[in-house]
Amino acid sequence: MITAQKAGPASVPARTRMLESVRNLARRASIETSARNLVDIDAYPSLLPPGTDVFAAWIPGSPYHHIVSIAKRLRQAGMNPVPHIAARQLTDRAMAAEYLSKLRDDAGVTRVLIVGGDTGEPAGIYDSSTALIETGLLQAHGIRSVGITGYPEGHPKIAAASLMAALDRKISYAEAHGLELFMATQFCFDGQAIVDWLRRLRARGVALPVRVGVAGPATLRTLLNYGRRCGVGNSIRALRSQAMSLTRLVGQQGPDAVVCGIPPWASELNVAGLHLFPFGGFAQSAKWMDNAAAGRIPFGEPDAHVSVEPHPEAS
Repeated sequence: MITAQKAGPASVPARTRMLESVRNLARRASIETSARNLVDIDAYPSLLPPGTDVFAAWIPGSPYHHIVSIAKRLRQAGMNPVPHIAARQLTDRAMAAEYLSKLRDDAGVTRVLIVGGDTGEPAGIYDSSTALIETGLLQAHGIRSVGITGYPEGHPKIAAASLMAALDRKISYAEAHGLELFMATQFCFDGQAIVDWLRRLRARGVALPVRVGVAGPATLRTLLNYGRRCGVGNSIRALRSQAMSLTRLVGQQGPDAVVCGIPPWASELNVAGLHLFPFGGFAQSAKWMDNAAAGRIPFGEPDAHVSVEPHPEAS
């Protein structure tokens, strides 16, 4: 198991390995946007490397035409748009086909993230992301790279067995129809919980690349609010342990501790990179990504968080 260790002279090489691992994860990071004003996207080239995967979130109640507009603007800005396709917000096959056609024709989209959609009742015929994937519409519209969601702490409304059964169906369909699947996880405030979940996933034979979701810099109050809203209750305890003073409660907190909890040997678990949820603002998260990728973040001693030596099961 992962264990805490005392820092000392011998830990310097270990610290170096950890920092290089963090840099690699940040260099391959993606980020999410829910831009209401398209003009805001024009600033992204000054914040992100060209070709960065920027996920366009589909906020419940907003028209899909706005997601198409975001994707088009992202492409024009030199980013790679990865729009959300929320199955439960699509009324029928015709609407799904029109959405995908516009994403392809207007924004050159070839990669998407399929989500169920945070709604009480489906707006139409698709009750899950699995149902939409199995229509064949994605590959018919030039989509080959398909992201699906992962939940290191479980889903607040879906049983673990049901989640795994749906994952197996998606993988089977993708393998039979030439789709390349990857996973992007819900954000989590506990690096250990992420690693444990990855181990369980790999033990079942699931080899999909995973983008680990982390919350970008924000106040602890903001992070706690999003955590409760999104059902990441277990790792909220790890976050609350940081709120030791009013200064820390209102100050900006980045994902440093979480990322330091993903040790260097996690590459053996096929961690493809980080995925930033910019709860404290897009620019702040983009700046964190840039600083982390360049090694400019003064991370705490890794030994206070996690051993950087490989777990026996990872070798």
